[in-house]
Amino acid sequence: MIRRVRQSDVEKIEKILKKIPQFTVIEIEIAMELVNIAVNNKTQTDYNVFVFEQYENVLGYHCTGKRPLTDAVYDMYWIVADPESQIKGVGTKLVEHAELFVTEKGARWLLAETSSRESYTRTRNFYLRNNFSIVAEINDFYSAGDNLIVFGKYFK
Repeated sequence: MIRRVRQSDVEKIEKILKKIPQFTVIEIEIAMELVNIAVNNKTQTDYNVFVFEQYENVLGYHCTGKRPLTDAVYDMYWIVADPESQIKGVGTKLVEHAELFVTEKGARWLLAETSSRESYTRTRNFYLRNNFSIVAEINDFYSAGDNLIVFGKYFK
């Protein structure tokens, strides 16, 4: 079942993030900042966080939000599956839910940004398998030799 995040999910999400070796401490802090904003401010609409739950276990989550200054472009800030459950298709179910959520809001684009580092190869392949296209690449964005790769899916 995929549902909105609750306070009781926060620690579980952090544990999942810490299982993923390519995430740095700073990346985990940023991810948790967005989760906490969603949990602690129910009236905000910038960060929409949903969890995949099975048998009361949180197996992953996604966080989307409308990009400021656009009329129908959404960002997928985070999509994370517990590495112990990725073979169950959790990531694919989460991306499908994210797509449904943003298209119900009238999205024209869903964008996802990631790194060109070798440790993010699985992430890039995940987006390609889920019919996202590379729409932009900015060289040396995160650091020298670490490019920003923007994946996008166009809905209209």
